[in-house]
Amino acid sequence: MTISVELTLTPLQDDFEPAIIDLIKKLRESGLKVMENPLSTQVYGEYDQVMQVVTAHVKSSFELIDKGLLYMKIVKSDRSEYEPHF
Repeated sequence: MTISVELTLTPLQDDFEPAIIDLIKKLRESGLKVMENPLSTQVYGEYDQVMQVVTAHVKSSFELIDKGLLYMKIVKSDRSEYEPHF
């Protein structure tokens, strides 16, 4: 089963960029399809592989920050080719 996952990491500290950059770089190196925009990062692929990669890399990102939030949305389908029709 393919899924699409949208992640928004929000470290609650002044020096927030290193943890976000670290997470994005690790996701890019995973071999999964990864797309970014200014507000979030999307990861696409098979459920087990995506969830394994996300779980491991979110944990390592949390270890880089004192406090933070992670917003995650999961869609049961590969939405990487979505184009708005308006």
